[in-house]
Amino acid sequence: MTNKKVVKIGIIGLGPRAETLLASIFPMWNDAQVTAICDVREARITLVQGIFDKQGKRQPAVFREYKELIQSPEVDAVLVPTSWNSHLGIACDAMKMGKYAGIEVGGSSSTEELWRLVHAAESTGVSCMMLENCCYGRNELMVMNMVKQGMFGELIHCQCGYEHYIGERVAQELETGIERAWHNLRRNGDLYPTHGLGPIAKILGINRGNRFLSLTSTASKSRGLSIAAKDQGKDILFNEGDIVTTVIKCANGETITITHGISLPRPYSRDCRVQGARGIWVEDANGIYIEGISPSYEEIDAAGNPYTTHKWNKVDEFYDKYDHPIWREYRDNQIGGHGGMDYLALQAFFDSVRTGSASPIDVYDCAAWMSVTCLSEQSIAMGSMPVAFPDFTNGKWINRKAPEPGRWSLDSINPECF
Repeated sequence: MTNKKVVKIGIIGLGPRAETLLASIFPMWNDAQVTAICDVREARITLVQGIFDKQGKRQPAVFREYKELIQSPEVDAVLVPTSWNSHLGIACDAMKMGKYAGIEVGGSSSTEELWRLVHAAESTGVSCMMLENCCYGRNELMVMNMVKQGMFGELIHCQCGYEHYIGERVAQELETGIERAWHNLRRNGDLYPTHGLGPIAKILGINRGNRFLSLTSTASKSRGLSIAAKDQGKDILFNEGDIVTTVIKCANGETITITHGISLPRPYSRDCRVQGARGIWVEDANGIYIEGISPSYEEIDAAGNPYTTHKWNKVDEFYDKYDHPIWREYRDNQIGGHGGMDYLALQAFFDSVRTGSASPIDVYDCAAWMSVTCLSEQSIAMGSMPVAFPDFTNGKWINRKAPEPGRWSLDSINPECF
């Protein structure tokens, strides 16, 4: 496509995540350019200005107050990589000024702030997109493609999570004022649900013919973060349970298990699983089993009774036939952070801004996924009692009109758009 409108971006909050976003934006400078930056810390402004100099890019306008930046006619949309307690409010203000808002992942503190986000989007017609890059992961998109083609049969149960040992880092971050550490210190719930849940929600059609109905959450004892702090010579007791397990019931009868664990030593995993009546994908096994396609054979047990043994196919065995069109185009030219997923999520956001269309992860998705944090916190506080999800769509989920086909869609597969 030629002569595309260049999207003018403002970045509010210049912490380390802003640097990661810039690493993905610079390679697409012909499509999107950062025209404004904002932070209250002079040191961060100076650091980011130095990055622009090194890249040979024109210096953006500098603001110390975000409410001034969102009034700028030189800004079409804002990225808001600020703290968990501030980014939703900033996004609301930006949408009220007619600016598209790209927010970062993390959970909410209350359903009230999510309702404000929904109302801001609905009242202005401006879109808000969570930059949940894992929705654009290669395996996640391939499994979605396979589900759409009926390879897994009717979906029954899914699993996901965020299991990533960062205990030492969190213990250090209390001293540097990083807000994530304070949430782990004071709260007890699934604080970071969306990396795993986002792709699963899209696969299950949440907010389009399906929705989250209720959840129960249970937290283990809290030991790992306090041990990490003690190893650093600090005596600190954290509230966050080492393992938080949440079970969601969906309107169409599926269940989802979510696991959050950042404080006990283990390799990284998003713990994804999609189980249908005819097949299953398990991320940690790097395997897919499809009935009638994957290997199985008869064996005889010690008592002479026959039984069937089922074997995994490796995930990459399905790439040739079922790779999503996005990754067929992109797999040999990955750019930016997180294995290229940042680049894809930003391209999707910028394309929505450029065309004035709804973003592929919309405000209802943001609200549903982020609400898991405050709802799980409530369930744990009440002894793992069930808690109902608000219907942020106010009933629209039942028969919402399908979005227009597009290359970045997470609701349909559209090869004709590539």
